[in-house]
This record gives sequence, C-alpha cells and structure tokens, in this order.
Amino acid sequence: MDRAVELELVDELLSLKEGKGAYLDDAVGHNPVAHYTSEQRFSEEREHIFSVVPTAAAHVSEMPSPGDFLRREIAGQPVLLTRDKEGKANAFLNVCRHRGTRLVDAKKGCQHRFSCPYHAWPYSSVGDLIAAPHFKTGFTGHDKSTLGLKRLDCQERFGFVWVTLNPDASHPVEDHFRGLSADLDALQLDDMVIAHQDTHTRHANWKILVEGGIEAYHFKIAHRSTIGPHFEDNLSSYQRFGSHIRSILPRTSLSTLPKAEQGNWRLRDHAQILYTLFPSTQLLVQQDHVVWLTEEPVSPDQTRLRLSTLVPKHAADQGDHWAQNHHITLTTLDEDFVIGESIQSTLSSGANEDMLFGRFEGALNVFNQTIAAHLPTSG
Repeated sequence: MDRAVELELVDELLSLKEGKGAYLDDAVGHNPVAHYTSEQRFSEEREHIFSVVPTAAAHVSEMPSPGDFLRREIAGQPVLLTRDKEGKANAFLNVCRHRGTRLVDAKKGCQHRFSCPYHAWPYSSVGDLIAAPHFKTGFTGHDKSTLGLKRLDCQERFGFVWVTLNPDASHPVEDHFRGLSADLDALQLDDMVIAHQDTHTRHANWKILVEGGIEAYHFKIAHRSTIGPHFEDNLSSYQRFGSHIRSILPRTSLSTLPKAEQGNWRLRDHAQILYTLFPSTQLLVQQDHVVWLTEEPVSPDQTRLRLSTLVPKHAADQGDHWAQNHHITLTTLDEDFVIGESIQSTLSSGANEDMLFGRFEGALNVFNQTIAAHLPTSG
C-alpha cells in the first residue's frame, strides 16, 4: 500500500473515533432475501460471475515444481492444474476426451503423465493426448492432436494461479485488478507459503459468508469472547476499486499511537486490512502473515470454504506460532460462519423480504450492487 494512502487511512479512522462517529454511506441499503435462496439467481451467478471472472485456484506454493498438479473445482466444474516441464502453470477441465471420465482423482501429486482410469488414454502435463490403445483401428478419421484436454485460461500473478472457465471471457489478470495491483504486489504473496489450510462446507449462501467479514458492526457482540475486546466498536472504512473492496478494521491500539512517531506507523500493526477480491477471494492482512479465504458456491444454501494461513518463506519454520495464529483465525471466523448458517436457516420463514444494511454497513451494499451489475437480470 502506498505510504501516503496508509497514513491518510490512519488519520481518517482516528478522526472518526475522536468525533465518536462512523464511516457512513448516504443511504440505508437493501438486498432481497430471495437473492440468497433462489436457484435461478444461483445459476446466474455461476454462469455470469464465477465462470467469467478469474478465480484464485491455487497459491503458487501449492505447486512449486515441474510435475506438480492439483485437482480443484470451480463453479461446479472439475479442474486440473499442472506445472509442466518448463515450469509453466496450466489449467484444464479434468475430463478425458474419450468417454468423459474424470481423468485425475488424486487431490494433488507430482507427475507429467495422466492416464485415464477407464481406457488408459494418457495425457501430458501440457494437456496433449500422447497415445491411446488401438487408436488407429478404433478411431479412424480422428487426429490425436484434436483430442487434448480442454484448456482453460491460466495466469500467475500476485502469488496465485488464476483460472477463468469461460474462454470468451479471458482477459489479463492485471486489468481485473486495476487500481489494486500496487497493494497486492506490496504483500509479496509470491514469497509466502501455506503453513496451515482447512477446507469445510457451510450451510449458507456464499454471499452471506462474504458479507460477514466486511463490517465491524458485529465485532463487540459476535466476537465478545475472542477478538471483540481488541477492536473498536462499529468503526471501519472501505474503498471500492472496480469490482473489489478494501476494508480497514481498526484495533483499539490504533488510538494509542503517539502522533510524534507517525512516520513509523504501520497500519497492519493496528488494523486488519481486508481485500475482498471479487467475487469470493478474501485476503485478511495481519501483522506478520496473510489469511487467504475462498468461498466456493456449491448450491444456494451451501458453500465450500478454504482457509489458508500464508506466511513468509523465511519464517515458515516457526511452526507453533503459525499454528496458534491459524487456530485463532479458525475460532474467530467460525463465530461468523455459525451466524451465517443461522441467517440461512431463517430465510424461508417470511419474516424478512430484504436484508437491511445500515449506513455503516455500506460495503455490503456495494458488494451486492457489484454482483447485480454482472447479471442479466436482478434475480
């Protein structure tokens, strides 16, 4: 983050605290409850958002060497990530071109050749069909070169492997993150590794889980026994960068900073900086590490969550320290996720027709406006 911007954000938050105010939008926001339950809306989100927007499918440390591969699912589609002999990352649909069997069942591994478990059609790490048993006899008129794995757009940037499902929607990742590139570069995520990772499924719409992290209104109540005492009451700010949001959630220590030492202030030491990279990749910047959170929509009321603690390579051997931090993150976010499931469980009751976003919850309204802008209908 630019140093001048960092100090401006500190001054902004301190001014709000001194004035006993909050960062307010102009109006209260609304979002229909049906947007969290509708099958049609969910299908539109998959087709017009998750299939066309670059997805952070993996951190580069998960496949650092030639031959490394990962199996992923993006917008309900099976995806195979490989690193070929030249060290380049590739992404393919994880589907044999013969009879459509899933090609790779292992979640990860290291190999340059993948053999279909049905008829042993072998593919290389660049997706080429190498050969096939009795191919000349049984597949007259077909050329092996046309039967390689279906390639997906794959780009490495900011420490992640980004995949876009729809080939017609592919565009440079740099363009997608225009305005935020300097911030993301400054995090040096490509010089980090995953110390701990957890994946689990929650019974809540993906939007509810994203919304739970981009306001501070709930901190003193929902997190009263964990992080609540360490954060200001309903004090935060946010800024929109195209489809993305940067939120600043200050700790109580921010107001104790000596003005005379302003030149030495570092925002991440006294606040959580949360990047919500549209649609569902979130980077929670802590003092000495970054939490990478991905919400993967499974159905209107189910979301697969992947939570990873990213740490600097030079400090990766501090096992106990990172284990403790990962545990704190899991415990705190679990409080949000349980509430998210509670919200989902009440949506069909008819008690509310709309979600209501207060003026100090403006980031939630902006997030849902961005979603609506990507869809052909309002759902």
